[in-house]
Amino acid sequence: MAFSSGGGSGPMADINVTPLVDVMLVLLIIFMITAPMLSHKIKIDLPQPVPPPPVPPPPPPEPIHLSVRATGQLFWNDEPLTEEALRAQLSVIGVKPQDQQPEIDISAEKTTKYQLVATVMADAKNAGIIKIGFVSGGQ
Repeated sequence: MAFSSGGGSGPMADINVTPLVDVMLVLLIIFMITAPMLSHKIKIDLPQPVPPPPVPPPPPPEPIHLSVRATGQLFWNDEPLTEEALRAQLSVIGVKPQDQQPEIDISAEKTTKYQLVATVMADAKNAGIIKIGFVSGGQ
């Protein structure tokens, strides 16, 4: 109810907000009930990407057998060569990338001087070869 103070007989200028509040509360309840229903999940079986198979690494190159005899002779895969030819062979291998370099397997006789083996190792290191191995059980 609206009360007027002042006794005027003119029209009332106040708005009655009670029906407006009632309508807003009803709409709020309706939206609260229907909003969860609108967000239901649909299961979809999407195709999954298949990663390409990994590329197998290339096989490592065959190792090179380098024999050092007590007499100072050098053998590259059982073929004799001089120290200058050894340096040339090692420099050819040394320019290859590290993953493509073959391993140098050094075998020496029991009576071979250490200086000969150390010279061969130094030549290989100076050529840039990083894979150097030793084979035991020399002649």
